[in-house]
Amino acid sequence: MSKISSVLISEVGPRDGLQSVSATMPTAAKLRWIDALYAAGVREIEVGSFVPADRLPQLADTAEVVRHARTHPGLVVMALAPNLRGAQAAFDAGVHKLTLPVSASAAHSMANVRKTPQQMVEEVRRIVELRNAVAPATHLEAGLSTAFGCTIQGAVPEDDVLPLAVALAGAGVDEVGLSDTTGMANPAQVRRLFTGLAREIGARAGAAHMHNTRGLGLANCLAAYEAGVRTFDSSLGGLGGCPYAPGASGNVVTEDLVFMFEAMGISTGVQLEGLLAARAVLAQGLPDEPLYGMLPPAGLPKGWTQGAQHG
Repeated sequence: MSKISSVLISEVGPRDGLQSVSATMPTAAKLRWIDALYAAGVREIEVGSFVPADRLPQLADTAEVVRHARTHPGLVVMALAPNLRGAQAAFDAGVHKLTLPVSASAAHSMANVRKTPQQMVEEVRRIVELRNAVAPATHLEAGLSTAFGCTIQGAVPEDDVLPLAVALAGAGVDEVGLSDTTGMANPAQVRRLFTGLAREIGARAGAAHMHNTRGLGLANCLAAYEAGVRTFDSSLGGLGGCPYAPGASGNVVTEDLVFMFEAMGISTGVQLEGLLAARAVLAQGLPDEPLYGMLPPAGLPKGWTQGAQHG
């Protein structure tokens, strides 16, 4: 692993994190949290989701949050939209990047978006056509959720995952990432699937979205890195989980992920002390919500210098 290697940390806490908690963070607190993440060097943030307010009231202010986030120079402002109507709202708000969730599990797909995976491919095709017409600069990412297993369906055959990724690439998205929505992945499976993804769709192979449900989040991220992945989704404080996938807890903790890569000499561009300050801002906005992670209580090692390879 070269010392000059770098990765992109895509912070998904303001979307994936907040959708999983019962409390609604006040809009002003969200904006302070995003400001703190930006100050720490985070340059891609998924700030919300364009879904009906009655389904996820925690994210009803996403358009306002997008407008604020766009004031930060160099920040890629992301959001999620599960259908054409949500995509239109996202384009109207001015997102730079839009994630389209497509489940590899038929059972999860029906629970999450009320469409089969094949119907979602056609929905994605329509969203691509709309993007091309009204917001051609917007980057579209299909996030292949439950790619490593599903708490509703159980095992998801790998032979179902890669053809779906190929179909989504054919529908015109700019990239296809793989998501361990339910925290069922293991490093060998991660390495195998991401290697296959790159083989099938080349440069359109996208981000690793890992959960730490069973304690393998960092190991799975390292396996994805070894398979060539250079963009990693994570959530400050480990918040996150799909409301429509029972038992799908906790995303990979941003603080721990940044520490792992930086300790290995792999640059993230994110300052750990700034992240810890952003964590304090998050705690103020969600005072009753537990936050997770190994680095924050342990602290940085004695003599730690960010940017130097350790060990």
